[in-house]
Amino acid sequence: MDFDLSPQQQQRVDHIRAGAGKLPSAKPDGVAGKDSWLAAAELGMTGLCLPTEHGGGGLGALDTALCLEAFCAGGADTGLAFGIAAHLLACGTVLTDHAGDPVRAELLRGLTSGTVIAANAMTEDDAGSDLSRLATTAVADSDSYVLNGKKSFVSNAPLADVFITYAATTPSAGYLGMSAFAVPRTLPGLRINSPLAKMGLNGCAAAQVEFTDCKVPGRYLLGPENQGNSIFQRSMIWERACLPAIYLGAMEVQLAQCVDHAQSRRQFGRSIGTFQAISHRLATMKLRLETSRLLLYRACWYLDQGRSAVEAVALAKTAVAEAAVANALDAVQVFGARGYLAADGIGQQLQNAIPLNIFSGTTEIQREVVARSMGL
Repeated sequence: MDFDLSPQQQQRVDHIRAGAGKLPSAKPDGVAGKDSWLAAAELGMTGLCLPTEHGGGGLGALDTALCLEAFCAGGADTGLAFGIAAHLLACGTVLTDHAGDPVRAELLRGLTSGTVIAANAMTEDDAGSDLSRLATTAVADSDSYVLNGKKSFVSNAPLADVFITYAATTPSAGYLGMSAFAVPRTLPGLRINSPLAKMGLNGCAAAQVEFTDCKVPGRYLLGPENQGNSIFQRSMIWERACLPAIYLGAMEVQLAQCVDHAQSRRQFGRSIGTFQAISHRLATMKLRLETSRLLLYRACWYLDQGRSAVEAVALAKTAVAEAAVANALDAVQVFGARGYLAADGIGQQLQNAIPLNIFSGTTEIQREVVARSMGL
């Protein structure tokens, strides 16, 4: 069992780390604009796991995760990294595996170059974890489908050029009757509402998306009709395995900040890092980071090997999500009053960490997955 990166992997990771801190600044509202996406594309971030024939990196899950981790470890905004990961994992993988050749040729090179931004539009107000309750419908009309419904919490929506969405084509069949579609932003009947105000991940803008008699040409159906659930679940395996890697990079930066602060901050005549209350807290932060990292790497390796990865992915996502929040709370405590101020970004780290326990399947759902895999 070799835990070292290959020379090629190390070179790729070093390149991304070096470039991540040189990206354009976010807009005044904190949102990363298209200039940031194009700069990230220059590093190869927007095409990591997309096919090489369309300009992508052709990387597997583990290498994709390593790159996402390096991106945040190098200083990239966590919200931007989240948006790129969603673009790749919940959208790019679906187009790669399920779009017809003409649609793949139309969209994938743009996704890779960062000139086309993708958004995953699945969640609805009454259909989050319960996918059997999709209210959005798609009715066949000659060689097209007419979509009607609303999607909530759509990350990247304000900037997106194409939406990967899911709608009920056979409503009576529940989650077995939903289909997947690629919907270009330019189609009549698609409306993107005002950006949502969020507590964190501000670099990734989100909004509600509405379909009102939106006529989608049949070529944009992804996979066979009524196979949307299996398509979505496969994309979620990729997203749950790889996306949390951005938090590994963020936790690495956070821990380094805390260690530096513990060494320089003095109380009672000595640095606070010499007090066991602080040093043990930092050691625990390190433990959480390293254990969750190993679980995530293992889950991605399983995926690359074609092994059943459902349980491993659920364990990894839960471990990273809970470590990210716990470490962020500890970081606030280490920094004390300064941790509550905006200047050092410690409080923002906590706000960015909380959503990982919610999106791509809540930690409660992940524990249910693990329990079922144990036969419970």
